[in-house]
Amino acid sequence: METAKIRTEERVLEDKIENLIAIGAAMAANCIPCFEQLYEKAITSGISADQIRRASEIAARVKNGAHVALTRSIDELIGIEKNQAFSCNPAADKSCRCR
Repeated sequence: METAKIRTEERVLEDKIENLIAIGAAMAANCIPCFEQLYEKAITSGISADQIRRASEIAARVKNGAHVALTRSIDELIGIEKNQAFSCNPAADKSCRCR
């Protein structure tokens, strides 16, 4: 079928990478049902527990960086002078620069 061929050719990321991205997004969104479903899919598709853990750790760092940025903005708006450091790069000023 022509449509199936086009979808295959348009595929940019491997399934494994997409699953790990989805796991990180579920973790960052605090969506336990999403994480559980994606975890089962990942394990059955050959993704290791270590790879899942790493994706979750990266998501947690990004999420924390966003929280710090939000907290800094709120503090600035209400006139509180407090400098909370980003977890992934304490020297960062406006961006958490998560890796």
